[in-house]
Amino acid sequence: MIYLDNNATTPLLPEVRAAMEPFWDTCYGNASSAHALGRKARKAIEDARQLIAHYLGAEPDEVIFTSGATEANNLAVFGLPRGVGGICCSRIEHPSVWEAVQALTQRGYWWREVPVNPDGVVETSACENLNEEIKLACLMLANNETGAVQPVPEFAELCQRRNIPLHCDAVQAIGKIPVHFHQLGVTSLSLSGHKLHGPKGVGALLVRRDTPFRGLFRGGHQERGRRPGTEPVPLIVGLAKAVELAHRQQETRRQRVLELRQRFLDGLRQSCAPIFLNGPEAGGLPNTVNVSFPGCRAEVLLMRLDLAGIACSAGSACSSGSLLPSPVLQAMGLPAERLHSAIRFSLSHLNTDQEIAQAVKVIAGIVRELRELSQEDDPSALSEFSHRS
Repeated sequence: MIYLDNNATTPLLPEVRAAMEPFWDTCYGNASSAHALGRKARKAIEDARQLIAHYLGAEPDEVIFTSGATEANNLAVFGLPRGVGGICCSRIEHPSVWEAVQALTQRGYWWREVPVNPDGVVETSACENLNEEIKLACLMLANNETGAVQPVPEFAELCQRRNIPLHCDAVQAIGKIPVHFHQLGVTSLSLSGHKLHGPKGVGALLVRRDTPFRGLFRGGHQERGRRPGTEPVPLIVGLAKAVELAHRQQETRRQRVLELRQRFLDGLRQSCAPIFLNGPEAGGLPNTVNVSFPGCRAEVLLMRLDLAGIACSAGSACSSGSLLPSPVLQAMGLPAERLHSAIRFSLSHLNTDQEIAQAVKVIAGIVRELRELSQEDDPSALSEFSHRS
C-alpha cells in the first residue's frame, strides 16, 4: 500500500510511541489521585501542557485537552458565542465546525456566509461591515481538502475591532506551516494528535485567557471544569511529543514534502493530462494535492486506486462516505465535471521517491483506462477539457 491520505490520519512515529509507553505500563495512575502514581500522571499532563503551549505560542492555562479536533471544534462553536445572533463562516470549514454552526441555527442563530475565491481562499473584504450582531466567527487556518492557507490574521483583526470571538481550526496546519496562537489573534484554536503523527483519540482546544467560555459537559473538575473527565495520560503525552517533533522538524519536513509534491504533480501532468489542480499552485499546505481528472468518476477512480494499492480520498475523512460533491469545491465554483472527478492526495515526509514514482504510474494507467471507457460512451467527453489543458 502506498499511503497518500495523510490529511485523514498519519502513522504514529516511533518516538511518540516510546514516549507513551511508560504511561500504558508502569505509570498508569489516575491524574486526579493523590498518591504517588497519581502525582506522576498529573506531572506528565502538566509537562505536556507546557510543552504544547510553548511550541504553539500560548500560555499553559490556555490549553484544554480533548478527545480530538471534532470535540475541540464543537466546544468552541457552542461555548464561545455571547448571546444569540449571527455566526460568520464559509462553506470550506470542516464538518465538525460547519455542522455545529448549522446546529446553532436551529437554536435561533443565523448564518452569514463568507465567500471564497476560485483558489479556495476566503475573501475577508466581504466582512468589512461585521457588527455586534455577529456572536462568533470561524475560519480554519488551512483547508483539509485543497490545502489553501487562509488569511486568519487579517480576519482576526476585523473581529477584534468589533469584539467578535474567532475560532480557528488549525488541525491541518500544525506541523506543516508555522502556527503561533497569540500572533494569529484568534480567540480559540483546535488541534488533533493523529494529524501530525501522534495518537488518535486526543486533541486540544486553546482558549485565550479571560475569554467567557461555557463547557458542554458536567461531572468533573478536570481541565478546570471546562472539559471534565479522566484524562488519557498516555495520549496527552503522545500529543505533546508529536507537537514537539513537528515543530523541531518542520522546515526539513516541509522541504521534503514540497519536493515530493512537485514531482507528483509534474508526473501526473505529463502522463495523464488533462488534469486540474483544485487549490493554490503554491503557498498552500506543502503536502496537499487536490486534482480533478475529467472523464473519470471520483468514486470509480477511488475504488480502482484502492484495489491497486493507492490510499487516497475524495475529500474530508469525516464526510468521504457521501456521494455528493464536496461543499468545499462547490464553494470554489468548480464546474460539474471537475467536482465529480476530484481526488485528494496528501503526502508525508515519510513517503519515498519510489512510492511517488510508482503512484504516478499506477494513477496514470487507471485514469487512461477509465477515460477510454468513458469516450466509448461519449466521444466528446474530454474535448472541452483537453482544449483548455
